Amino acid sequence: MSIKVAALSKSYGAQKALDSITFSVKKGEIVGFLGPNGAGKSTLMKILTTYINADSGTASVNEYDVATQEQLVQKSVGYLPEHNPLYLDLYVKEYLAFNANVYKVAKSRIEEVINLTGLTPESHKKIGQLSKGYRQRVGLANALLHNPDVLILDEPTTGLDPNQLVEIRQLIKNVGKDKTVFLSTHIMQEVEAICDRVIIINKGKIVTDTPLDRLVTEKEQILEVEFDFKVEEQLIAQIPNLVSYKNIHDMTWELVFSAQEDMRPIVFDFANNNGLKTLQLNQKNKNLEAIFREMTQK
Repeated sequence: MSIKVAALSKSYGAQKALDSITFSVKKGEIVGFLGPNGAGKSTLMKILTTYINADSGTASVNEYDVATQEQLVQKSVGYLPEHNPLYLDLYVKEYLAFNANVYKVAKSRIEEVINLTGLTPESHKKIGQLSKGYRQRVGLANALLHNPDVLILDEPTTGLDPNQLVEIRQLIKNVGKDKTVFLSTHIMQEVEAICDRVIIINKGKIVTDTPLDRLVTEKEQILEVEFDFKVEEQLIAQIPNLVSYKNIHDMTWELVFSAQEDMRPIVFDFANNNGLKTLQLNQKNKNLEAIFREMTQK
């Protein structure tokens, strides 16, 4: 396992930031780590990168224990914290050269990460002259400098404009082809665009740990349908695979199904068989944002 966490807890005074959480991440996965503010996301990332210690439980990265094998963990991890710490007076190449010396990696690696992160057009500038998007690229380039097996990214797209968001997402997705990526974010579209799996944490506890496709597709199928005539409840109840139904207004019904197949053709057939016309049919399946709210507001 690239990341393994077992019964991990951390408190700040009376506040329990992490409450005995357990999960693992396989090599090559891109995992979105979600939760409201104060849920414990940054605390976990700081523990995994050896910045702080847990109160109890264990955690390892690339089979190295974060509490007893700090240097080996640090060599295995590329970390981009939420507030990207950069020296704004240094040139891009100067900053990366400084960190290359710290990591004791070959100078040729600097050009490799500049190309990999799309920094080439701006690499001659001081970091302070760069846009927020390019500063994030510098942070990612620095995280990749020592070619780590695991990338831990804490809110990597905070403050970016829509174009920059797309560029950084694509960059993370490309990097994730041969590395494990553990990604914290508040942006649900980001998770839907790049992640294989979702872990949601709330009040220090994991409330779900599920592959993204299963989390979204296995939820109930919700259809809103309007017929051309008022339909009796007894007739609606005959539609196959119905979990529940509700008359919203006159001839409009909300139908909730539990089924893997698309139920829209079934509703059309029901209308046709009963001499009805379907005036309107809308799918209202829950997206990740709705699922997140549901999980974190219980």
